[in-house]
Amino acid sequence: MNNYRNYINGEWLESVSDKTIQNINPANVKDVIGTVKLSTREEAKRAVEIAYDAFRDWKNTPAPTRGRIVMRAARLLEDNKEELAQILTREEGKTIGESRGELQRSINVAEFCAGEARRLNGETIQSELPANFAYTIKQPHGVVALITPWNFPVAIPVWKIAPALVAGNTIVFKPAESTPSTAVRVVEIFEEAGVPKGVLNLILGAGAEIGEEIANHAAVKAVSFTGSTEIGVKLYGQCASRGAKVQCEMGGKNPVVVMEDCDMDLAVESTAQGAFGSTGQRCTATSRAVVIDRIADEFVERIVERAKRMRLGDGALPETEMGPSVDEKQFNTVLRYIDIGREDGAEMLCGGKHAEGNGLENGYFIEPTVFDRVTPDMRIAQEEIFGPVLSVLRVKDFDEAMVVANDSQYGLTSSIFTGDPNLIFRFVQEIETGMTHINSPTTGGEAHIPFGGIKMTGIGEREQGSTALDFYTELKVVYVDYTGRKREGNLY
Repeated sequence: MNNYRNYINGEWLESVSDKTIQNINPANVKDVIGTVKLSTREEAKRAVEIAYDAFRDWKNTPAPTRGRIVMRAARLLEDNKEELAQILTREEGKTIGESRGELQRSINVAEFCAGEARRLNGETIQSELPANFAYTIKQPHGVVALITPWNFPVAIPVWKIAPALVAGNTIVFKPAESTPSTAVRVVEIFEEAGVPKGVLNLILGAGAEIGEEIANHAAVKAVSFTGSTEIGVKLYGQCASRGAKVQCEMGGKNPVVVMEDCDMDLAVESTAQGAFGSTGQRCTATSRAVVIDRIADEFVERIVERAKRMRLGDGALPETEMGPSVDEKQFNTVLRYIDIGREDGAEMLCGGKHAEGNGLENGYFIEPTVFDRVTPDMRIAQEEIFGPVLSVLRVKDFDEAMVVANDSQYGLTSSIFTGDPNLIFRFVQEIETGMTHINSPTTGGEAHIPFGGIKMTGIGEREQGSTALDFYTELKVVYVDYTGRKREGNLY
C-alpha cells in the first residue's frame, strides 16, 4: 500500500497532518491503493516560499536549457508509458486504451512545449522617431500555482507543468485528492529529467484548504485551474482581488447536432463514444444530442441499442469499453441527476442504475443512460453531470437546432453531422463554443492546437498549442533611443 508524500525543495516529505483519505480503485472498492495525508496550510505556505526562493536562478536559466529538461521528461514519459497507464487505470478507472491515449497526449504536449523554448520570441517594431527602435520580450511571472482535476490526472498536469517550466516560472502543483499516484509519478519523472530543487513542488491536500491557501498567497503571481465552474469562478474572484493572473478551464454541456442527411452509422457511433467514453467524465463529453425530428426515432433506437452493448468492467481488461465513476461521490451525483431527469419528465430509455453482474456491484459502475424527449429547460439539459448520461432533444430544423445547441451557460466544444457544406459553415459561424468538430465526436484534441472554451467554460488564455505559453509569460516592451541626445517633449 502506498503512502504518498509531498515534494518540496527537491525532497519527498511526509505531511505532519493527521487527516487522511484512502485512495481506492473505483472498479473494485476492496482494492485500497494507498493512504493520502491531507497537508496543512503551513506546508502549503512552505511550498510557495520554496518556489519563490528558486525563481531567480530558474528565470536566468536559458530557455533552451529549460526546454531540454522538458524534452527529457517527454522521453521518460515515453519510456514509462505502460507503467503510468496501468497506474492511471487502477486509480481513476478509465480503460487501459484510454489511459494509453492520455499518456500519448502527455508525451506530445511535452515535446511541443520543449520546442517552444527555442521560440520564446518577441518582435522588433519600427519607431516613429528617428534613431529609435522598440522591441518586445517575454518574461515569466514568478511562482505559479497549478490546480488540476482527477479526470485526466497525467495529461492536464503535464500540459500545465511543461509550458510553465519552459517560460521560466517556478511551480506549486496541487492535484486532485483522489489521484495522488499519478501526480507523484509525474513529478518523479520531471525530477528525474533534471528540474532543479525548488522549481517544481507538489502539495497533496484538500482543495478547499490547500488550494485556497496557495491561490491567496501574495507570492503566487498566476493560477491555472481546471475543474468545476463553481470553484473556478470563486477562485477567479479571489485572485482578481489581489491582481493575480488567472486561467480557468471549467465545465461543459457539449451538443452534437444530427441533421437529416447525416451518415447515421457515423453519427451514432461518434455520439456513443463522446457520451460514454471515459464514463462521460470529460469536460468535452457529448451530453446533448440535438436531433432533427424526422430522423430522431431512428437515431434514438440505434443509440439505445449501442448503449446497451457497451461492455462495462475493470479498465485493465482489454475488452472493457467503459469503466466506473471515479469515486462514490461522483457515482452518487450521477445517480441523483438520473433521478432528476425522470422527475422532470424526460423519457429514460435505458440504463439509469448501478450496473450489476460479473463483479460490477463491487465498483462504481453506472449503466449507460439515454433520455429522450428532453426539453431545454430541464436540468439534465443544462447542468453538467459528468457521467454516462445522454439527453436527446428533438428539433424541427437547423435554425431551431442552433437555438437549442446554444442554450447553455457553457461553451467548450460541439459537433455537427451533415454532408451539406452550407450547413457546416453556418454551424461553424453560429455555434457558441471555443472548439467544434465536423462529422466527428465532440471529444479529442491535438497537442499543437489550442484548447479551451467560451462563456462559463473558460477564463483567461487558451491552453496548449500556439497559445500554450501565453498565460505563463508577461510581455515587456523596450524602447531604445540611440540618438545620444536629450529628447524634446514626450509623446505620453
